Amino acid sequence: MPARAQDNVTQPVTTVDEVIVSARRTEAPIWQVTRGDSSLILVGAVSGVPRDVEWRPEALEAATRRAQRILFPQEGRASVADVLRLIWRIRTVATLPKGTTTADYLSPEVQARLETVMADQRNDSWRTNSLMILSMDLMSDKAGYERGRTRNATDVIKKVAREARIPVRPVGTVRGDEIVDSLITAPPATYATCLERALAAAEAGPEGAAARINDWRARRVPEVMAQPLEQALGLCWPWGDPEIAPLLRRQWAEAIQTALGEPGVTMAVAQLRVLAEPGGVLDTLAAQGYEIEGPAWKTAPVEVAAP
Repeated sequence: MPARAQDNVTQPVTTVDEVIVSARRTEAPIWQVTRGDSSLILVGAVSGVPRDVEWRPEALEAATRRAQRILFPQEGRASVADVLRLIWRIRTVATLPKGTTTADYLSPEVQARLETVMADQRNDSWRTNSLMILSMDLMSDKAGYERGRTRNATDVIKKVAREARIPVRPVGTVRGDEIVDSLITAPPATYATCLERALAAAEAGPEGAAARINDWRARRVPEVMAQPLEQALGLCWPWGDPEIAPLLRRQWAEAIQTALGEPGVTMAVAQLRVLAEPGGVLDTLAAQGYEIEGPAWKTAPVEVAAP
């Protein structure tokens, strides 16, 4: 076994505090959960962090190098047959049923707002796009969501883990046939709520996307979760899919419980919404009686003075 890999496997439990101290210095929401000799560090990541956004990942890199193992989000495993099937049915995924438009699936108020946002389009082809595809376009073209050159916490941790030869594993897998089925069988109105939030993000513009990233860097978790763009990402595919989303959440819950039974330090990097959403990982751990150290993830209740 290479020396660096051996160091990671046999490093003593006394490094736990060092890992936690390093992790807390990073510009990202970090939580610590401990059970006996098991310590779990939860890293709340957000997608779409542009490469030109300055944030300091050095502390996160240092913490990653001291972890015994790292958990990453799920992997999709698609066969050639799955890909060909998706290509064959791409029209079903990308467009609304023949003879219908967005107005058939949205409320008049939402449709009117959509008309305003899309007024600068060269043609009306967007009216027949599926709500899922249109939502993605609104986020990337109007709301400032970066899909191309990004550098988020997941990217940073993956790079360090690869260099340091730290054992990594996804919390689960999703079969290609399940992915394709979820895309081609979803009723057209499935992503109406996703579109409404994507529309709100488009109305907020790139400034809203920038505010989301700034709130994330400052560990203002409730503010991130309140951003229309973050809400849209949690309601669109795959997190808004009625079949895939429960599977993803269940796999995360099971992986977290397994990690809390393993000695040493486990680092888990998950989308922030998976951790901080109502009924998510953090709420579940709190309900189970675990002490969670880290930033607040829920809006503090408003206290009403007695008359």
